[in-house]
Amino acid sequence: MPRLAPLDAANFTPDQKRVADAIIASRGQISLSGGPFLPWMRSPELADRAQHLGDFCRYHSSLEPTLSEFAIIVTAKFWKSQYEFFAHARMAKEAGVPEAIIEAVRIGAEPALTDERQKAIYVFVNEYLETHRVSDATYDRAKAALGENGVVDLVGIVGYYCLVSMTLNVFEVALPAGEADPLP
Repeated sequence: MPRLAPLDAANFTPDQKRVADAIIASRGQISLSGGPFLPWMRSPELADRAQHLGDFCRYHSSLEPTLSEFAIIVTAKFWKSQYEFFAHARMAKEAGVPEAIIEAVRIGAEPALTDERQKAIYVFVNEYLETHRVSDATYDRAKAALGENGVVDLVGIVGYYCLVSMTLNVFEVALPAGEADPLP
């Protein structure tokens, strides 16, 4: 059961209006009934800073969308963030992640990855989230596959989507009406 009621943009404070306009400028839309902006808009400064980081992570990192969206769904699966997985599974598919890989991540099976960059991301993200560390071997593999900049961007993407997943889970942000939870 959602913990927060949808917001009415007609009742925004000036700070909320400023942040909403910035979000719309970067993303083309803002959901005031779902997604992380529903809770974040109650703290406009947090929403503003988070949306800038999110804009970078989604649209401007050194990782192409196939890789960043893959990292996002792996992160969403770890947190069992239903809304995040629901939203980004579609984006991953649109970015070129095969349905079989998305499905394997969804059900918690080892995906049959052929791209060394995706393999490195999968191992890196899961190892860090499960152990809170990354071994030298895993780091070296990710660095070889993605470059130093890519590893830094990967950490930023995963960190941002941990924040998003935690926000969605804590505030029990619901999926759109008629949609079933995608994660078991």
